[in-house]
Amino acid sequence: MTKPITQPKNIKDIFMFLEQLRLTNIHFSLRSSTDDSISVDFTLVGCRVEVDFFDDHIEFSYFTGSESVHDDWKLMQDLLDKHWSDD
Repeated sequence: MTKPITQPKNIKDIFMFLEQLRLTNIHFSLRSSTDDSISVDFTLVGCRVEVDFFDDHIEFSYFTGSESVHDDWKLMQDLLDKHWSDD
């Protein structure tokens, strides 16, 4: 079990959250895909997590699934066709 991480309340807590991830040896990346948030992305065993920091709240999504490796490029193309849109 890992150390508890203090629940952030808003974007002011992002530095505290990042420091707690560092202390837990969880590597992360930052990105911004909207004008009003900063996202922290990290991967755990079997789970990818995206945490979005807004001025007044925090949201997160997590994705679990197969961690298997594939070499069939047709599968890659099928994934792109099914899950990508440039709309």
